[in-house]
Amino acid sequence: MDGIIRFAIAQRWLVLLTVAIVAALGVYNYQRLPIDAVPDITNVQVQVNTEAPGYSPLEAEQQITFPVEQALQGLPRLDYTRSLSRYGLSQVTVAFTDGTDIYFARQQIAERLQSLASALPSELQPAMGPIATGLGEIFMYVVQASPEARKHDGTPYTTMDLREIQDWIILPQLRQVRGVTEVNTAGGHQREYQVRPDPDRMIAFGIGFDRLVEALTANNANTGAGYIERQGAQYLIRMPGRVRSLDDIRDIVVDRRDGLPISVGDIAA
Repeated sequence: MDGIIRFAIAQRWLVLLTVAIVAALGVYNYQRLPIDAVPDITNVQVQVNTEAPGYSPLEAEQQITFPVEQALQGLPRLDYTRSLSRYGLSQVTVAFTDGTDIYFARQQIAERLQSLASALPSELQPAMGPIATGLGEIFMYVVQASPEARKHDGTPYTTMDLREIQDWIILPQLRQVRGVTEVNTAGGHQREYQVRPDPDRMIAFGIGFDRLVEALTANNANTGAGYIERQGAQYLIRMPGRVRSLDDIRDIVVDRRDGLPISVGDIAA
């Protein structure tokens, strides 16, 4: 021990340099250690989400959550299932035993969901959540505009504009980042066009709401008719039928009376 102490005192600069190198090496390796201060202790689980606009919690439980849970019973290596039914949303969490491959679990659930389609309302489509857990959330951010920011026409940015920036500019780029499985958006206002029927006019013309919905759906689609070959060239035949303006919506024909067309603009705003 005396020899070590005498050597450290005699070669103190060498000892200090060695300590500095060891400390720097420790800091470097510490930053590269694949250890988290809060390890993800979540079990192997897959979420099945079903959006059901207009469904009350009771209806979502009876018509969506219960059939989904029953269809997922008996899966290989299944541990348990738990569910949550809210207004307009049904969520079923399927937990598997430790060591189950997540891709194997998702494949089994996907096969069961395909056979479940006939047992659910036709307008609903269950979908599996991303391969992530609650502890896998990276960060939350807010898209906002400064008070002096203006659009090209000089008007300030609205919540609808910010939502479009999020959906069409920020979100596609974030999904390209390695390791990002999903980006969830909340808030803002999505752009939509509303048709507000006039009940008195609809009664006067004898047109029901279902007929109005059918007309709007049928007149907002493109139709293709193949192609024609001429002199070594192909000419596509198609009929663009998607609406492009508010006037296109107003001009959609809903029905006819005595040969005269009744358009959306005649019975709705």
